[in-house]
Amino acid sequence: MRPLPARYRERFCTGGLVCYANRVILGADFESMNNQAESKSISETIRDLLQSGSTAVLITLLDVPEANPNRLRVGAKLLIEQSSERTGSLGDSQLDNAAAPQASTFLQTRDDAGTFRVGGFAPGLVEFTEVLLLFERVEAEPHLVIAGAGHVGAALARLAALLGYRVTLIDDRGEFVTRDLFASAVEQGISLVVAESWSEAVRTAIGNGRGASVAIVTRGHKQDEDCLRAAIAANPDYIGMIGSKRRTNIVLDKLRGEGAEKERLNRVHAPIGLDLGAVSPEEVALAILAEIVATRRGGEGGSLSNWRR
Repeated sequence: MRPLPARYRERFCTGGLVCYANRVILGADFESMNNQAESKSISETIRDLLQSGSTAVLITLLDVPEANPNRLRVGAKLLIEQSSERTGSLGDSQLDNAAAPQASTFLQTRDDAGTFRVGGFAPGLVEFTEVLLLFERVEAEPHLVIAGAGHVGAALARLAALLGYRVTLIDDRGEFVTRDLFASAVEQGISLVVAESWSEAVRTAIGNGRGASVAIVTRGHKQDEDCLRAAIAANPDYIGMIGSKRRTNIVLDKLRGEGAEKERLNRVHAPIGLDLGAVSPEEVALAILAEIVATRRGGEGGSLSNWRR
């Protein structure tokens, strides 16, 4: 796999469909595609995928050799969902069929985009060996639900917004989630929720759980319990809870005694965050978000220089 060359990035990733950094932008049309019905079908399918929290791969034909007996069209697109459903075509059924398993392999990585020559993954298709394809991951923006808008929660919301997360910040104290406190251009995207019920607010914010991470940084055991109970039921990709070992164990033991599913409790990161020696709220927020990113990206959270030791 190779990164997308600049000449292709400029040609295909403006004014059409962009799937970088897990952000999908639907343009008014796909100028590179002659078949407008097909273009509309792909864009509508992507909208449905994003609303449902599903994942797919958009494959775009970037380059063909001068000798092109199959008359492939540069810009042709094929969308392959995680369920193997397909929309569109690269212009040849054999090429579509060869691209499908490669799309599955691509989804198993955590890459956002990459270019591949067909000969690299389907050497049997001799006539397509030099065809260059762009694979782009299509999925909703990662969503971070933060329960608790105190010093740590507020710092975490701001940092996550800078990293491109869709952020929902929840607190039962209205004065902690006013727009005046989050007024910068980046912070304007933070969704602020005044919770009448912690459980209901957290459950609603998480939705179906796909692509969602939950950071529980409230001010007390009762709030922690309510939020963790709701988060476990919603089953997001990540759950973390702030507090000492003693405090977090009290909450976990309480839910365990209520019959919460053992496997889901074992997935809770408590105490939350990586061990950075963090002290300030901003440092704690960094430690939390680092763990969330590592979980999402499949990282181990260790030092990259450990191999030297």
